[in-house]
Amino acid sequence: MPVSISAAEVFPQIELAAERLAEHANVTPIHRSRTLDQRIGARVFLKCENFQRVGAFKFRGAYNAMSQLSPAERAAGVLTYSSGNHAQGVALAGKLLGIPTTIVMPTNAPKVKRAATEGYGARIVEYDPKKTTRREVAKELASEGEFTLIPPFDHLQILAGQGTAALEFHRQVPDLDLFLAPVGGGGLMSGCAVATKGVAPSCRVIGVEPEVADDATRSFKTGRLHTIKNPPTIADGTRTQSLGEHNFPLFLECVDDMVTVSEEAIKEAVRFLFQRLKLVVEPSGALGIAALLSGAVEPGARTGVLISGGNVDPEVLAEILGG
Repeated sequence: MPVSISAAEVFPQIELAAERLAEHANVTPIHRSRTLDQRIGARVFLKCENFQRVGAFKFRGAYNAMSQLSPAERAAGVLTYSSGNHAQGVALAGKLLGIPTTIVMPTNAPKVKRAATEGYGARIVEYDPKKTTRREVAKELASEGEFTLIPPFDHLQILAGQGTAALEFHRQVPDLDLFLAPVGGGGLMSGCAVATKGVAPSCRVIGVEPEVADDATRSFKTGRLHTIKNPPTIADGTRTQSLGEHNFPLFLECVDDMVTVSEEAIKEAVRFLFQRLKLVVEPSGALGIAALLSGAVEPGARTGVLISGGNVDPEVLAEILGG
């Protein structure tokens, strides 16, 4: 059963997270494009978390959660599982805080994300997603010691940290009519939805998923959690099986709608951002733009889009741009 948690409980945690991150996370920039505005027929503001530390919003949640560990917990180390961006966030937070980190990563994780995770000093344990799950591997590793598990999204302090991206966004660009963000495990969207309703209650919040990885959309539409195992999407950050138990109640309370986009729409968004705005954005990070360009969502007069990350393998980017 989903954990009973409300936006009223979470919003103060997001404000506290913003204070913890003030000296450590980047205040990421807002980008505009006249070409994008003309094509969409609205004023579009891009919150570029691809310029965050580790190249993605995930640093926010990882640092927020890990900075609150006790001295004994820090000494014992942190364990997590991730295809890449959360792995990098945990690894960098561990380096900054002096916490040993062990990361369970799939064999098909993007090379650029694995290399960065290793570069921050994390111990990586591989697994084959066709044979087992990352949670099972992490469960086995947990028996090795007194690790603190910091999961990628199903954790109050993780989603509170991620919510600071939206809190910062609304302070930079007030009076948004619509807020769009990608949805994988739901930590980003649940935190951002709570933050948005806390400071701009009239702003509509819409999450975007790949069509082939639409577990969150199904869950939102039906009111019960759905799962999809190893969805075949190019947006690797959304290859989660389901929303988290902490996230789901916040979705139902604060998200206004969910939409899906095709794989080709995702690639077109990556191409558009690269060619017209000169932004390197990973497929997961381009979902909001994909929804606008494909017509999956009706824009507001002032539409905010969260670009979640820019960590894409050069070979994948070259293939997308070549298309």
